[in-house]
Amino acid sequence: MVSLPQWPPVAIWQKEKRGDLHLAKTLLAALGSPHKKLPPTIHIAGTNGKGSAVAILKNIFETAGYKVHSYTSPHLVEFNERINLAGKNISDYHLFELLEQVRIKAEELNLEPGFFEGTTIAAFLAFASIPADILILETGLGGRLDCTNVIENPILTIITPISFDHMEHLGDSLSKIATEKAGIIKTGVPCVIGPQNDEVYKILFDKCEELNSSAFAYEYDYIIEEKNNDLIYHSKKYSLVIPRPLFLVGKHQYLNVSSVIAGIMLINKKFMISGKDIATGITQAKWPGRIEKINPARYFHLADKNIQIYLDGAHNEAGAQVLASWIKEAFNTPVYLIIGMTRNRPVEKFCQHFHGIITEGRAVKILSEPSSYDQDTIVQKSRKCNINLRCSHSLDSAIKELSQLHHKKESTIIITGSLFLLSDFYKLL
Repeated sequence: MVSLPQWPPVAIWQKEKRGDLHLAKTLLAALGSPHKKLPPTIHIAGTNGKGSAVAILKNIFETAGYKVHSYTSPHLVEFNERINLAGKNISDYHLFELLEQVRIKAEELNLEPGFFEGTTIAAFLAFASIPADILILETGLGGRLDCTNVIENPILTIITPISFDHMEHLGDSLSKIATEKAGIIKTGVPCVIGPQNDEVYKILFDKCEELNSSAFAYEYDYIIEEKNNDLIYHSKKYSLVIPRPLFLVGKHQYLNVSSVIAGIMLINKKFMISGKDIATGITQAKWPGRIEKINPARYFHLADKNIQIYLDGAHNEAGAQVLASWIKEAFNTPVYLIIGMTRNRPVEKFCQHFHGIITEGRAVKILSEPSSYDQDTIVQKSRKCNINLRCSHSLDSAIKELSQLHHKKESTIIITGSLFLLSDFYKLL
């Protein structure tokens, strides 16, 4: 399985240029317009929670017996994870074959698609050629100009919580970012809106009204509550009691669960998914790298068995806030942090949420992401937040160093700051 395909080239030392969808539409048209031959599609945008929403939806539909395609980004270990065809990641040969079709056609037209454009177009070719009952499609960045937004008639759009991220592309204010995310809303297509602040709600509601899209929003149209060991989803028409997810940790996941239930209820006349299948799909859903508890047997060569390691792909301020909140509730034993971050990420704003709740930490450079901060830079930036970070020359040495601080006593190490850093960890196992 490939870590990255050979084509299109990845922009490492400079930002990938954002198009206006003209190139993608031109290339897709020349390839037979596969984006117009897709299964019924749920299109998802937002800052945090997109991947979890995809995972929950996918598991619910599969539990109900449907064949599901899904498209997500980035990947954790293998690029093939991004393109899942009826329950199986795309094979190396199939991926190479499709990318070659796109590359040859692009050269014929003298077009140079970016990495995400080229791979998304290849994904559309795959999704159009293999039968499935539904496609769950996650935006890569933003919404309005995201290459996935070439689709014209999704059956549902979902917008998860919006916060500050990718500001160099999406704008320097929450209103600008929300306007970009709102670009996936389509005329006459219902839109589920996850929890937002009032400013974002207004922008999304206005866009829905403009396009005659039925907005179905958290707090306004549906909520989720905790009761004993269960969650209770409420809307004006439905109530559903479900067990808490077994593998999706943290209360923020309950909000993702509620948006997924809302979405399914809006389109369920087509699919007729039972409450039992919804509950089972949610309870068993997994999304690696999001407050993921790792079995100590997998890393016995790195740390003592009394050390529990968690992975979390938080990489922006909102993600850090969620992670920090969970740490405060979950632990009364020492908690250590290992941080690696991609360049242009707000290290100070990320680290400030861990002040006073972690015992100590290590900063490392990410091997899977050439365009990442070195450990010295992370430590220097984190000093403004008054958290105790030190440099480690590698991820495995950071784990070993921290595990020695409380040798043979229970403690927790959380690896965070980038999904690429989690990829580095998986490769150590």
